[in-house]
Amino acid sequence: MAAPNKLCCLFPLLCFISVFFLFSVSRKASISSSPTHFQSLRFKPITVDANATTGSDPDESPCDYSDGSWIYDPDFKFNRYSSRCQQMHKGWNCVLNKKSSAREIVKWRWKPRNCNLPPLDPLKFLQTYKDTKIGFVGDSLNRNMFISLFCILKRVSSSSKVKKWRPPGAERGFTFLHYNLTIAYHRANLLARYGRWSANGNGGKLEALGYREGYRVDVDIPDSTWEKATSFHDILIFNTGHWWWLPSIFDPVKSPMLFFEKGQPLLPPIPPDVGLDKVLKHMAFYTFSGSVETMRILAELQQIFSFVLIIISNYLESNTMLV
Repeated sequence: MAAPNKLCCLFPLLCFISVFFLFSVSRKASISSSPTHFQSLRFKPITVDANATTGSDPDESPCDYSDGSWIYDPDFKFNRYSSRCQQMHKGWNCVLNKKSSAREIVKWRWKPRNCNLPPLDPLKFLQTYKDTKIGFVGDSLNRNMFISLFCILKRVSSSSKVKKWRPPGAERGFTFLHYNLTIAYHRANLLARYGRWSANGNGGKLEALGYREGYRVDVDIPDSTWEKATSFHDILIFNTGHWWWLPSIFDPVKSPMLFFEKGQPLLPPIPPDVGLDKVLKHMAFYTFSGSVETMRILAELQQIFSFVLIIISNYLESNTMLV
């Protein structure tokens, strides 16, 4: 039975939903540094319309979106957007390429245990996030989420009311003019800055350990594609993980990841999972820098990072073929 594999294919969608709503509560955080604003942030489970299931006050019924299960609905018809949306990468268009399981995968939906997760209403989304800039930062998984969101919103907005452009550092972006809502995608495979590293004739600590080449990853420096995104976007949605264990690029023997912090190599060399943890923490501090209250928020986020690392590890172990 192929059901487990289909569920794994939908894991990125769950991550997107969870992370998006997590950062949605910090709407406009990047353009406001007042103490009262940061005190209003609550990185806790989002409250939904609990009246649909419990009849109680929504404020008294918080919803933990991570606690639930996948539900298969054989009668579900996917109509959020057309498979002919022009922004979809042709090679990744499962429906048009007639992937055997394409129409079956979308019949699975995530059902939180104690509440409902309503389907995305594109018109309500446009109205709710009017005058907002949303940035997707990460690898191709986030690009897929970015394109999916665009195609969903495009259904209720005519072509004449959508402007295609490139915000600072972005690979591409769109503004829905009537709502002044901008969404953009910033390619950043590791979130942090990285590039080829080779030993030099002067020697050094890494050379002394026998390293001759690899990839330098500066865990405390953001990739240039999104270093200015924090001052432009109101909401940032991050993803990373797949590239960290990509042997075709980061071969642990021929081209290992060599982590640097404050311009110096981390010794003894650390493995990718530890490097990922450091990058997540540094990038969070970079994103929310400039507020004392932010430090408290980031302390709470460390629990989330640990959870994400466990999920990524389990996901990679159960999936040998990633997009």
